[in-house]
Amino acid sequence: MSTTTPTTQTAETTFGNVLDFDLQGTVAGYWLAILRIVTGYWMLHAGLTKFAFISGEAFDASGYLLHASAASPLQGFFAWAAATPWLLGFTNFMIPVGETLIGLGLVVGALVRLASFFGVILMTFFYLGNADWAHGLVNGDLMGLMLFVTVATLGAGRVLGLDAYIEGLDFADTRIGKFLLG
Repeated sequence: MSTTTPTTQTAETTFGNVLDFDLQGTVAGYWLAILRIVTGYWMLHAGLTKFAFISGEAFDASGYLLHASAASPLQGFFAWAAATPWLLGFTNFMIPVGETLIGLGLVVGALVRLASFFGVILMTFFYLGNADWAHGLVNGDLMGLMLFVTVATLGAGRVLGLDAYIEGLDFADTRIGKFLLG
């Protein structure tokens, strides 16, 4: 009896064709693992360097929130968040903690879909907050958003990550386990 989780994905296309692809032990699988780890390191580094014990000063999102792009559809929300003390405090706490936890999850490959979901939320806020778009709609924030969507969609934690191990546990068969693992 094997405890490894199969990584063969089966999906039906729009035209009724069945697609089968195996990520385990393939170049695509290794590339997906590298993509997951690099994206995780990027987010982990971004989060850790916002902590006062590393940067030397407390993280403050008020400047970003107050100076969001005039073209941003969220400019009013960002200004309100910056002017609301409890929300600004929550934001100043959650950005570094969230980035760190998202990055850590991706680096070790644990709860990757959940971490990527929150990564998508953060990158959406960053993308819309930097909505200058003077050089086009595609920028680094959109590319980060696409990385998180790719990592989540392909279940990248199952390839050289802890998700393959976690899915073999009894926890994975519970309702909350299925919700967290995707």
